[in-house]
Amino acid sequence: MGSEGWSRRRFVGALTGAGAAAVLPGCGDAPPPTDPTAAEASASAPEASTSTPARSRAPSGPRPLYLGTYTSIERGGTGIGLATYDATSGRITKTGTLTGVGDPSYLAVHPNGRTLYAVNEREAGAVTAVRLSDRKVLGSHSTGGGSPCHLSVHPGGRWLLSANYGSGSVAVHPIDASGALGERADLVTHSSPAPGPGQEGPHAHQFVTSPDGGHVLAVDLGTDTVYTYRLDERTGRLGEVAQAHTRPGAGPRHLTFHPGGRYAYLANEVDNTVAVCAYDPDSGRLTVGDAQSTGTGSGTNGTNYPAQILVTSNGAYAYLANRGHNSLTRYAVEADGARLRLLDTVPVSGDFPRQVAFSPDGTLLFAANQKSGTVSVFHVDEDSGALRLAGEPFASPVAVCALPL
Repeated sequence: MGSEGWSRRRFVGALTGAGAAAVLPGCGDAPPPTDPTAAEASASAPEASTSTPARSRAPSGPRPLYLGTYTSIERGGTGIGLATYDATSGRITKTGTLTGVGDPSYLAVHPNGRTLYAVNEREAGAVTAVRLSDRKVLGSHSTGGGSPCHLSVHPGGRWLLSANYGSGSVAVHPIDASGALGERADLVTHSSPAPGPGQEGPHAHQFVTSPDGGHVLAVDLGTDTVYTYRLDERTGRLGEVAQAHTRPGAGPRHLTFHPGGRYAYLANEVDNTVAVCAYDPDSGRLTVGDAQSTGTGSGTNGTNYPAQILVTSNGAYAYLANRGHNSLTRYAVEADGARLRLLDTVPVSGDFPRQVAFSPDGTLLFAANQKSGTVSVFHVDEDSGALRLAGEPFASPVAVCALPL
């Protein structure tokens, strides 16, 4: 990968003593595919959503788990990892690998649970669709940019949103009735404002839909900006309606909404902070609050890079994944979402937690640890928000995304 931005992602996520790696987060709530224990699947095509799971009685039997990785680096994976997990104990069991999908670093599932989508995080970026009933790769399409690192499905199920980190752009692809993708409907590059301190250009890191469904928001680390767009659901075209700016050099990476829909929480990778943001559903305008501590100091190796923040479905607690400090910060959410109060940090039992996701019922939290190549699972106490490690972490090559269904 030749771009400076891609090189930085490789640097931040470098595997200790095991060659280079890259960076990012995914993951959603959907029914299981028809054959969750299928073993090896392959296809010839080229080469996960998150934050507010609905609490209900834990389902019985094994549940599907999909694992993102990098396939083009030393000691990386060979495709999308296939596994199951026990919804009560949290124990993970490997079932195989879906090959034929290159560098699937981030995963998401269609709202109907039938199709899995992966970014192909390469210099010539692409997105790939996989039918879950038989693990058939339905094809890939160019994102029009470099190193796509995040994708999500619009709630209506007709559009796939993706973020190109390397080129600082966001893309929209149509989804047909079968779940397959069509040619790109729109591509927008973040040309303004100018890059922040230490950045050579824009670096789009996330592209998500607001809880009210009226706007889509793109988080750009390079320009210290969150862009709000209206998505034309007929054509797939984007129209910018607002920009929200962090303090210079914050390096915003990941935004997660409170279930009330009026507040969101921003993880800032570069300056090791979080911020509470007010959100106006009518205008789509986001207002970024003051930077707050992650509770990590300067990190165990002198540096900490916040990765992703989650919020429980009852809106009572939030959790931040810390790469470097190798911990999960627990916050109490107060004032109907308007405040975060730092409670503690919990060791993640792994190295470099790149992405975190709740199980659909919210009783388990999964952390994909990139450098150690493991997935840690925690029990989540509904009343206190306390985390309890559920046994030994599961080995998975260069684990950068865990998507429990």
